[in-house]
Amino acid sequence: MKLASLKSGRDGELILVDDAQQRACRVSNIACTLQSALDRWEKVKPELESAYKALCHGDVESFPFNESECHSPLPRAYHWADGSAYVNHVELVRKARGAVMPESFWTDPLMYQGGSDTFLAPHDPILMADEAWGIDFEAEVAVMTDDVPMGVSVEAAAQHIKLLMLVNDVSLRNLIPGELGKGFGFYQSKPSSAFSPLCVTPDELGDAWQEGKVHLPLIAQLNETLIGNPNAGVDMTFNFPQLIAHAAKSRPLGAGTIIGSGTVSNKDRASGSCCLAEVRMLEIIADGEAKTPFMQFGDRIRIEMRDAAGKSIFGSIDQVVRRYEGTQ
Repeated sequence: MKLASLKSGRDGELILVDDAQQRACRVSNIACTLQSALDRWEKVKPELESAYKALCHGDVESFPFNESECHSPLPRAYHWADGSAYVNHVELVRKARGAVMPESFWTDPLMYQGGSDTFLAPHDPILMADEAWGIDFEAEVAVMTDDVPMGVSVEAAAQHIKLLMLVNDVSLRNLIPGELGKGFGFYQSKPSSAFSPLCVTPDELGDAWQEGKVHLPLIAQLNETLIGNPNAGVDMTFNFPQLIAHAAKSRPLGAGTIIGSGTVSNKDRASGSCCLAEVRMLEIIADGEAKTPFMQFGDRIRIEMRDAAGKSIFGSIDQVVRRYEGTQ
């Protein structure tokens, strides 16, 4: 199934989108919002699947689908935690600043809990007050779960993955050192994230969904220039079941929990990068200095993933950085 949320109120209106991503139908008789569906997933999934089949066969009232009318699938969520599953990316960033990476990073996942009350719509601007904050995109894959018990095993965690989507985990690179220097983690340096217009059930990925990973390239384009298209299933040290089990070690996870993969990164640098920080670190290692600037007002980032036939799976995250003109 392909699901989306139209912009409507705080939590959006749940719709189904056909396989061609041309038509959509409302399912308020089943669930008004995606959060409501996830709260009752085992009960409503068969009803949603039936409606999805009818939509794809043209047997239900539908309307034209437009990505720009969508919010993130969950416009706000009870829990958003982002991992750093591509440890080679972490190693690269630390190497560039001369920091030794602890061996434990290869065996114990890194994860932080981000703000989840004000997600951005996938085609809405990234509003920032100051370019000097070091505005960066991070192209990632994410999963949504149903209720996950505390202490869940890795094997059992796999059964709690209900939906997948893409994410732009916006980062303010020049604010990060000061925050981490306090020893208390990210806050101001991690503003609102945006997710792809569509979220899909794992079966929509076919053979690309294996071993708790998505084995497809993730495309990141800045101002129509390809920055990278690394394969999300390659060099992923920790898969999604491992990330979920890590998050649930000491607490249960509520339905609608979102777990991100961290910036997708391959050891083979020919595939490029999914964030500007990595581009800059490679420049520092090669030439002694970073030459690529962080994002400026007017810059446009587009993030997308296509299947083997070239068809977009999740729709696109397509955002322009704009100056925030609100309260200073």
